[in-house]
Amino acid sequence: MPTSTTTRQGDGTIIVSPTNESLQSATIIICHGLGDSSEGFVDVAEHLASRLPYVKFILPTAKTQKVTMNMGMAMPSWYDIVGLDKRSNEFCNGIDESQQRIEKLLKDEHENLGVPYNRMVLAGFSQGGALSLYSGMQLPSKLAGIVIMSGYLPHESGFNVSNGLQDTPIWHGHGEADPLVRITAANESQSAVQAKGATDYTLKTYPGLAHSVNPQEIGDVLSFLQKVLPQGDFKIKLKEPSEMSVKELKGAISKAGLGRLAVGLMEKGEFVELLQKHRDGKL
Repeated sequence: MPTSTTTRQGDGTIIVSPTNESLQSATIIICHGLGDSSEGFVDVAEHLASRLPYVKFILPTAKTQKVTMNMGMAMPSWYDIVGLDKRSNEFCNGIDESQQRIEKLLKDEHENLGVPYNRMVLAGFSQGGALSLYSGMQLPSKLAGIVIMSGYLPHESGFNVSNGLQDTPIWHGHGEADPLVRITAANESQSAVQAKGATDYTLKTYPGLAHSVNPQEIGDVLSFLQKVLPQGDFKIKLKEPSEMSVKELKGAISKAGLGRLAVGLMEKGEFVELLQKHRDGKL
């Protein structure tokens, strides 16, 4: 049986979670780049999930809005981009709204499932990496880490490191041949964030890599995640099967890939027994 299950929601969010949801002990949110969607990084999330079977991955899709830099064309975007130069980078209309959305995803994981903030990571590519950096270092609680791929620090004048978050581990991978977000922007971002107080910002560059990721970088991301999110004893709080409705039981059983074992079941107690055995690892 696969160790993870991929589900797609109506708002464009994709969730890659442990097939046995009781095994989840950490959460990673991955934000896509400009003009992309959650589908753009689902293969990366599924690959990482195969090596981190205790992690739930949440991949949201940005709302569609006009982007000034792209001649006003509407596309999925976390905020408006006026240009790629440092001065234009100060104009990021919509970034506060996206920041609040990411904060809500983290808060929901914490309040609904009991996942501590220090068992969660924000990650992203390009504009999504920029949003992850901007949001992750300004939270009220410290994350386990932040991953930036081909990203940068947006809206520097409005950015500050929250008290107590100075030593949040930041890992930034960047292609040396990136023609869009140039390597100089990565260096400047590292310097700016460190000037704001960050003490653990690692920037790794990749010769010949353009505005993309490659297997070496994904391998380095995995190593970072294994370091900041090691497998631990913590387990999320789940609703007990006996307290679930038949509809909730059927949904959980389907998500766990147990549909064939549920064929012919009629009574609620039978569904409860099946799901409980699954969670207890007795199937």
